[in-house]
Amino acid sequence: MTDNLNRRKFMKGSALAATAAGATLASPALAQSETTVLKMQAAWGGGIFLENAQSYVDRVNAMAGNDLRIDLLSVGSVVKTSQMQDAVHRGVLDAAHYVPAYWYSKSKSASLFGTGPCFGWSSQEVLGWVNYGGGQELFDELMGNLGLNVVSFFNSPMPAQPLGWFKEEITDSAQMKGLKYRTVGLAADVMLEMGLSVVQLPGGEIQPAMKSGLIDAAEFNNPTSDRDFGMQDVAKFYHLASFHQSQEFFEVTFNKKKFDGLPAELQAILKYASEAENSNFYWNNTKRYADDLTRLQDESGVNVIRTPDSVMADQLEAWDVVVDRISGEDDFFARVLESQKVYAKSVMKYLNLNQPDYKLAYKHYFG
Repeated sequence: MTDNLNRRKFMKGSALAATAAGATLASPALAQSETTVLKMQAAWGGGIFLENAQSYVDRVNAMAGNDLRIDLLSVGSVVKTSQMQDAVHRGVLDAAHYVPAYWYSKSKSASLFGTGPCFGWSSQEVLGWVNYGGGQELFDELMGNLGLNVVSFFNSPMPAQPLGWFKEEITDSAQMKGLKYRTVGLAADVMLEMGLSVVQLPGGEIQPAMKSGLIDAAEFNNPTSDRDFGMQDVAKFYHLASFHQSQEFFEVTFNKKKFDGLPAELQAILKYASEAENSNFYWNNTKRYADDLTRLQDESGVNVIRTPDSVMADQLEAWDVVVDRISGEDDFFARVLESQKVYAKSVMKYLNLNQPDYKLAYKHYFG
């Protein structure tokens, strides 16, 4: 009798164990966490910059799998461009893709993270300063000073921006005095110092403003975007090379509470996808810009002219006046500027001594 009872207990226990094991094997499918979705608004309504924003998003989505997804929204989908940073801060948006120059009215120091004075460096070296020269730490300090609940990463080193579109060829800075000119960020202060009347407009409003006569001249960023805007239909003189915005890059910003709530591996994906996008941006955009510059010349009859060195020298003088004035008013601005100078002096000394004159090789083969 005892043996029968023990046998029945054993069989019953085995059945229960098997049921439990089956439930355990089935549970992962039932317990899978839902995908975390981040809503990111871009400052771009279309064109190559929206493609660049999508490229970053695609990298994140590919690496994060089912754990995280970013949904990209175009310009104005939730808030105006000027309200994007505040929207991320408040959690109305989870993230944004834009440039610091779009919110620098909060602090002129913001413009030093992408649209500051040129110390002989390009966007590549400014990003080097951000990552290895103390720039990221200074930016994070600025966010704290402003009480902003955001975390930002920077990517996509842009080539120097053209001086822009004019109704006539510019051979001297004196021709620019009094012109109503579109630009943004600290470049606005520089152009004001040079005697221009500055109008700050979003990209999509530049061409209509120039067509209607609201502005006389304008810059945006690059030949591809300018061609998409139709600038070739309102002006025929396109001046390349300038120090007004000789280095710039994108800022990808996230609501800090949302970011801090993600697992460490997903935080790393958001960060390192930004770094990976640096190379893709340069490879993709440089070729597109080159092709569209040729189209502007060959198909639209645009006169493409390199800005005279004398004009760019005057820009450097104007930069000196602007940064000296702001540094005297803002200690943090002065600290960021000094940090940049230390980095640029060291890194550019090496690069300038080591880099051959690529123009010499280009002329040798192509004239």
